[in-house]
Amino acid sequence: MSVLWAPRAWIDGTWAERVALRIGADGCWADVTAGVPAPDAAELLPGPVLPGLVNAHSHAFQRAFAGLAERREGEHDDFWSWRDRMYRVALAISPDQLRAVAAMLYRELLRGGYTQVCEFHYLQHQPDGAPYADPTELGWALADAAADAGIGLTLLPVLYERAGFTQPVLRDDQRRFRTDADSVHSLARRFAAARRPNVNAGVAVHSLRAAAPASIHRLRALAATIDGPIHIHVAEQTAEVDDCLAATGRRPMQWLADEGLLDARWQLVHATHSVPAEIDAIAASGAGVVICPTTEANLGDGVPDLPGWLAAGVPLALGSDSHVGRDWREEIRWLDYAQRLVRRQRNVSAAPAQPATASRLLSAALGGGATAAGFARWGLAPGARADLLVPDPADPVWVGLPAAQTLDALVFSGPARPFARTLVAGRWVPDDDVALFARGAAALQALHGR
Repeated sequence: MSVLWAPRAWIDGTWAERVALRIGADGCWADVTAGVPAPDAAELLPGPVLPGLVNAHSHAFQRAFAGLAERREGEHDDFWSWRDRMYRVALAISPDQLRAVAAMLYRELLRGGYTQVCEFHYLQHQPDGAPYADPTELGWALADAAADAGIGLTLLPVLYERAGFTQPVLRDDQRRFRTDADSVHSLARRFAAARRPNVNAGVAVHSLRAAAPASIHRLRALAATIDGPIHIHVAEQTAEVDDCLAATGRRPMQWLADEGLLDARWQLVHATHSVPAEIDAIAASGAGVVICPTTEANLGDGVPDLPGWLAAGVPLALGSDSHVGRDWREEIRWLDYAQRLVRRQRNVSAAPAQPATASRLLSAALGGGATAAGFARWGLAPGARADLLVPDPADPVWVGLPAAQTLDALVFSGPARPFARTLVAGRWVPDDDVALFARGAAALQALHGR
């Protein structure tokens, strides 16, 4: 066992003073005690510390596409034209390239304050659509990348079987994604059974348009034999809502609730376009939502009803999705700034009982992210995995400010420097970024023909 001591630590939504954190042999916090002097032989940390966050929605291969879709190639550019261009990368990337790109990404996420990432894993087959000899090959490439980087990983193999509500088969450029409920369940069981350090597994449904109702129900039934979460993209685009209404007579989230599918394991990714009755139904089910502000802004998806979700008490997690942003501070900033722009108000996410915007959103993301990744405990608390962030003590965005305003400054006075040190499962993440980034850069250059 080892002991860390910090002058301040973010515990249960507030700053605690003079905190000793003892790491157990299992890589979890054995105890966390505030108001104590530094124990003998404790490692003294230079300033305030924060818990690591779960990045609840990731497509790692899309890191290879970040920055390459910021030109309009036709008269109209939207999510669907972006998707067509993104598929070109999906059809080209190899297992070795995926590992290199993902390892670079995962280290970037660690520097941006995430210590666990939920990988919504729908890239399954060879470029020609034929299965790999080992159907878990690309999943293990992601797990290897997570080990290379030092981040925790929740692998979510994805049910993906059709191109749309009225298109019963996949398009040719979706050939690497093909799965059914049984194959997804088998993948999840294999990932979980391997018991790799800091890797767990759940399942996912790509979207209502990409999976038939009978298949969604079957996967939910099969998922009773695994412990992990269930994720689904839902209501990201207004076209998806319109198509769902035309095909089923119901909006996407209402369909999920009416079908009796939802419970606390379910995570509704994006949930951008909702009506109050859907928010009430999701709240009653216990399901959570995962919002990805930088990607949703980049793709022009729209702005979610954040005040509605918060008021209803729906668990809220953050994801970086396509990875145009890779720091949770930026996601929280965008989460509230988008609300300010459309409502022409300030601090929309705060409330009289929770007046600090950054504090309320960070607390929500910590709790919602833990559930999204399948953890019963998270944060700086006994029994939770021993993850911790040390902000750069020389970062000018917060030095010299009142101690109570540290978090506000770290989030809303950005851009902030990368976190100086990151602890995952009781181990400090190494400072070997140069080697990981060099391998990632070589993979990107090969993919893009440079």
